[in-house]
Amino acid sequence: MRKIFFQKLAELAKQDKKIFLLVADLGVKFFDNFKKIDSKRFLNVGVAETNMVGTAAGLAMSGKNVYCYSIIPFLVMRAFEQIRLDICFNNLNVKLLGSGGGLVYGAEGVTHHAIEDIAIMRSLPNMTIVCPGDIKEAELLAKESVNYPGPLYIRFGRDFDASVYQKEIDFKIGKGIVVKEGKDICLITMGAMLSITKQALDLLKQDNLEPTLISLHTIKPLDINLLRECAKKYKAIFTIEDHNIIGGLGSAVAEVLAENNYQGKFKRLGINDEYCHIAGKPEFLLKHYGLDAIGIAQTIKNS
Repeated sequence: MRKIFFQKLAELAKQDKKIFLLVADLGVKFFDNFKKIDSKRFLNVGVAETNMVGTAAGLAMSGKNVYCYSIIPFLVMRAFEQIRLDICFNNLNVKLLGSGGGLVYGAEGVTHHAIEDIAIMRSLPNMTIVCPGDIKEAELLAKESVNYPGPLYIRFGRDFDASVYQKEIDFKIGKGIVVKEGKDICLITMGAMLSITKQALDLLKQDNLEPTLISLHTIKPLDINLLRECAKKYKAIFTIEDHNIIGGLGSAVAEVLAENNYQGKFKRLGINDEYCHIAGKPEFLLKHYGLDAIGIAQTIKNS
């Protein structure tokens, strides 16, 4: 997902000389195309995430369209004060690109895990949050983000080269996508969990269960109209996320359902408010938390 996003951003930067890209001590090849276009608009600030965000704020105040990229814990948590006061308080046009959503960097341990970031960013006025689910969503998000005003946090999870969509999609920030229409049950997910949840659908079909699948890529602002429709149509709604169940996708959806007097069954699937004290590959850790396709399908069947 990141590769296609930065490819598209580089294409857009050819046409828009106001686009700047700042990174914090990351030499990923994703940036090569952007640097070839205009190396003066690419800044590697080193291990200085707080300074990166402050610099981005200054550039935005001078009329630049700024993108900042780093690993999520160091971008969101280390630079939180600057994000809050420099960017959000001033409602500046800065896009924060976070890598490693959930347990992507599982082998590096808790310092690199990102299971609180959505909750943190949801609490900030003026902040928009988007978690692209596949390469199509990522490519279209890159294009739409350029003209999107104000602070924007984009959360990248695991990289997938394939798309979950069989046809073109209408992607808009703030609008969810019905990936597959089903009946009785609705599964709402975001980011890298979209592909895994789609795999769970195939397992559920073996038990004659055919849920609707929704990619709610924008966590803030939520697609409230879509959620209201879901509350009317489905007997059970599940949210699936690679994040703490407190403050993330599940909490956001629960707030809307509660305010609309939803009478059906609702359950959040995610990390149950605990730090991960084991290290390993993302697949291993997701299985540990019941967030692989088999675990998701089993939880839904047992509910």
